[in-house]
Amino acid sequence: MLEIHSVAKSYKKSGLLRNNQHQVIHDVSATFDSNTTVGIIGESGSGKSTLGRLILGIEKPDQGSVTLNGAPVHKRKFRQHQISAVFQDYISSLHPFQTVATLLAEVMNYSGETPQKEILTQSIQLLEEVGLSKTYLDKYPHMLSGGEAQRVAIARAICVNPRYILLDEAISSLDMSIQTQILDLLIHLRESRQLSYIFITHDIQVATYLCDRLIIFKGGTIETELQTKDLSQTENAYTRELIDKQLIF
Repeated sequence: MLEIHSVAKSYKKSGLLRNNQHQVIHDVSATFDSNTTVGIIGESGSGKSTLGRLILGIEKPDQGSVTLNGAPVHKRKFRQHQISAVFQDYISSLHPFQTVATLLAEVMNYSGETPQKEILTQSIQLLEEVGLSKTYLDKYPHMLSGGEAQRVAIARAICVNPRYILLDEAISSLDMSIQTQILDLLIHLRESRQLSYIFITHDIQVATYLCDRLIIFKGGTIETELQTKDLSQTENAYTRELIDKQLIF
């Protein structure tokens, strides 16, 4: 189980003032069970992406803990191959001078001991799993459409068989029709690979399509938490405001 317990995070602001810390996350606690999809929904500046970096172990909380099966995720050995990520800026997450084959191989062959033939076979299988053919192996990122590049990024995320995948605004820059295709792909992969997703987004409409449970994030803290099926009955004022802005039942 992935757990966040009483987490807080601040950053130093520019300037010469002595007390110039800006607190972004305030005493946040949450749990993420296996085989579930949890949406973290918040507007720009709410702190949801900072929370995502803490979950990934990219950054360490100032207080509290983020643990996977009781072990701290900021220590690489405990999170490696257990938590993967797919980000909004899929182009910058793919090395511009590496082919798709190389991008996949460098993740799969982290030990340097996997035979090249096995890597090739697995790479083709991964591409097929995300809806791409083996002809994409020789392509570079600039040769891919946005949807294709995000499919490659998803293939990289699943190739180490993680338990959790964190998706940070992973479809927000795609066209609406492509968004739906990627969401359907994520649903298929969740079922076929028994994955758990943490889906960070500003779009409550998209979250309801994919997620079982929703965490509404505001001002660096959890405003409310509810099952997706109960969203239309919520009495939380901020959640109602988001619904009125974005959602049509």
